[in-house]
Amino acid sequence: MDIDFVRSRFIKHFDGTTGAIYTSPGRINLIGEHTDYNGGFVFPGAVDKGITAEIKPNGTDKVCAYSIDLKDYVEFGLKEEDAPKTSWARYIFGVCREMIKRGVDVKGFNTAFAGDVPLGAGMSSSAALESTFAFALNDLFGENKVDKFELAKVGQATEHNYCGVNCGIMDQFASVFGKEGHLMRLDCRSLEYKYYPFRPEGYRLVLVDSVVKHELASSAYNKRRQSCENVVAAIKKNHPEVEFLRDCNMDMLNEVKADVSEEDYKRAEYVIEEIQRVLDVCDALECGDYETVGQKMFETHHGMSKLYEVSCEELDFLNDIAFDCGVTGSRVMGGGFGGCTINLVKNELYETFITIAKEQFKKKFGRSPKVYDVVISDGSHRVC
Repeated sequence: MDIDFVRSRFIKHFDGTTGAIYTSPGRINLIGEHTDYNGGFVFPGAVDKGITAEIKPNGTDKVCAYSIDLKDYVEFGLKEEDAPKTSWARYIFGVCREMIKRGVDVKGFNTAFAGDVPLGAGMSSSAALESTFAFALNDLFGENKVDKFELAKVGQATEHNYCGVNCGIMDQFASVFGKEGHLMRLDCRSLEYKYYPFRPEGYRLVLVDSVVKHELASSAYNKRRQSCENVVAAIKKNHPEVEFLRDCNMDMLNEVKADVSEEDYKRAEYVIEEIQRVLDVCDALECGDYETVGQKMFETHHGMSKLYEVSCEELDFLNDIAFDCGVTGSRVMGGGFGGCTINLVKNELYETFITIAKEQFKKKFGRSPKVYDVVISDGSHRVC
């Protein structure tokens, strides 16, 4: 993000003075989809695209916020009844309220912010926005007394309590804890995490955006979550220690094959295999084995398409192109039903792959996909 541009907008829209500049990244998830609500692992990393904000206390009890990208200005107070109606401002308001709940004496401030996280690409611009302001308010008003995990929970609570989204914690975790050259394995049950090196020399990480989002995503998500719970309930009769599919293996699943629907069985099969794939990728990265990483990505796409059935024609088409072009790894990233594929591509194949993907996708679907190169980068921090 162009820091000088953000500063110029801040100066223009406020009193001509400057404040402090903070930034937080969006994220990718290399592998581990639909594992979070099953007590499993996810494997995100922060990227070199995010939200950047300039912030300065203004000596009042009001927040004066300017969205540079939307060219929109909103003022609001800091009490619960002061919640703004504007949707983007509710994210900032929610962070203010959640920080106050955690004992931070948040006062009024001026802010201008902008982002370069592609919207709709599954890189979580909302978490980047929340993390930027949580980190900043902790620094400006809280003497940095709130720890990083609690800052991630501030973003999650903002989504739950002020934006109506019952999300997990992966997006905010990745945004706050990001580390250049590393991915992070997060245990969604214990919230323990570990960094793994990700420096794929000779490869590039690229997202290919189908620019489609199918409407059935939320209802289909709930249905799949119910399938997982159905299987856990069946397995629990013989194995009372089981709480999540994380606790199950294929032998346990096969014991109840006759007791669950074929659909529920397939959903559970995917999740059990996907949790193991995350662990396999961690082992591969410790050995610098990017070919195995890529193989596991293709296995994930197959599972999401054929067992969990959350892919779509456009994403399967992009995955097939990647395979045919000799791409090392490719899969749908995110919940499915649209969005991006994430691809691990050898440098020498990159131009050919992107050219063919654009040409063939446009020929079939009448529009070009968008392409985003991503680099694994640091999490929330103060820039200046």
